[in-house]
Amino acid sequence: MSNYHSVGSESLGLSKIQEIINKDLKLKLSEDTIIKIKNCRAYLDQKMMTQKDPIYGINTGFGSLCNIKISEHNLTVLQENLVMSHASGMGDLVPKPIIKLMLLLKIQSLSYGNSGVQLLIVERLIDLYNNNVLPVIYTKGSLGASGDLAPLAHLALPLIGKGEVYFKDKVVEASEVIEHFKWETITLHSKEGLALLNGTQFMSAYGVHLLSECYKLSYFADLIASMSLEAFDGRIEPFNPLVHFVRPHNGQIKTAERVRNFLEGSEIISQEKQHVQDPYSFRCVPQVHGATKDTLEYVKTVFTTEINSVTDNPNIFIKEEKIISGGNFHGQPLALALDFLKIAMAELGNISERRTFQLVSGNRGLPSFLVDNPGLNSGFMIPQYTAASIVSANKQLATPASVDSIVSSNGQEDHVSMGANAATQALELVTNTKHILAIELTNASQALHFRFPLKSSPQIESVLKLFRNEIKFVSEDLIMSNLLKSAVQFIDDFCIDEKILFD
Repeated sequence: MSNYHSVGSESLGLSKIQEIINKDLKLKLSEDTIIKIKNCRAYLDQKMMTQKDPIYGINTGFGSLCNIKISEHNLTVLQENLVMSHASGMGDLVPKPIIKLMLLLKIQSLSYGNSGVQLLIVERLIDLYNNNVLPVIYTKGSLGASGDLAPLAHLALPLIGKGEVYFKDKVVEASEVIEHFKWETITLHSKEGLALLNGTQFMSAYGVHLLSECYKLSYFADLIASMSLEAFDGRIEPFNPLVHFVRPHNGQIKTAERVRNFLEGSEIISQEKQHVQDPYSFRCVPQVHGATKDTLEYVKTVFTTEINSVTDNPNIFIKEEKIISGGNFHGQPLALALDFLKIAMAELGNISERRTFQLVSGNRGLPSFLVDNPGLNSGFMIPQYTAASIVSANKQLATPASVDSIVSSNGQEDHVSMGANAATQALELVTNTKHILAIELTNASQALHFRFPLKSSPQIESVLKLFRNEIKFVSEDLIMSNLLKSAVQFIDDFCIDEKILFD
């Protein structure tokens, strides 16, 4: 089996990206891709020899300076000035896995031969990726409209021997790494700085990273809800397929089927019940979790389209002999999708906290706060507080970023998507949701102890056994944060077949 992924040989999807990451595949350009990149650059060079009129971003200034023509001998200075001046990021550092995705997605976007970069540019980006040389990038600075300008400028700095990079677990000057590998410093030609900075790879990398995590958390939400349903002595009837085929949303049907599968063979779910109905947080799991699943499918479609697109500007079309300045760098499709993702994942956390609340409330034969001798012991009282606090924070983070816009570049860029803000908010929100689910998992596991000697299904019992190896039953008060951190780690370490996640 090859240890390489051939860029340009196939489109990228979530499963393919996960394969590249998990197998640590190196990148290389396909022969067809090399030809496309070379031909596009040759066309642009030929055009520059005969074209006297201004062409935006190629021999003009940028943004509101688009009408200022730049002399030919200053074109390299123009492009390098662009990269340096736009490297204006601030805030927290972008996580390394997302930086690596940014490199991969920028390489993919430049591979189509519509951007006019020299082959060396793409090859150097591949060098960075393959050698795990990751530019230091900051979370603040992109309006998500003229491309992710500031983050992508920091991504591009090492190409001209500037900026900082992560290399061998240290932050070093890019110039040191260039000297280490004996790479030549690249001289940017016309249009190349703009091709590197225009694009949606910051937003896209966050989205791709988040989608993989969200699909996993969606699976866990179903599993943990099934455990909570058992612990609460809930009813199976709301998960009957007849209910869902008369309201056939795909996510709803899938969720109900998954819960039925999780509970198959359970002694607890099949015992006679003393109550007619369960609260919505249990009874409406298919409808709520299912709506999140349908949202994930929509968001996946948007990002799959985006990461297999050309998103810089202007675009070069050799066959049609046209260079067109358009707006493919505008992040509105991603901004709306990221905001939708935030709302959907916040709801997974919202309903999870409600199930936790029900479990600690002393109902259905469970002791108050899931501990013997309540009063002397507070038990699981405060983890529910913690979950409620996080749920409230998520409601604030879920406020759409895309409804905002601020005029920039002297009015030339008069509508922006704010998709980059949505992306960073989404990362925090999804992490929060994982913590809420970890709290529910800990509570459900504790509550199931009080159903003994009845057993849950073989599948849930096997998960419980694994969980109990890490987090023991709580018989008296202890420092709860240690348990909750272990529960988060359990979710992180749990392996799920990607075919189950992305089907």
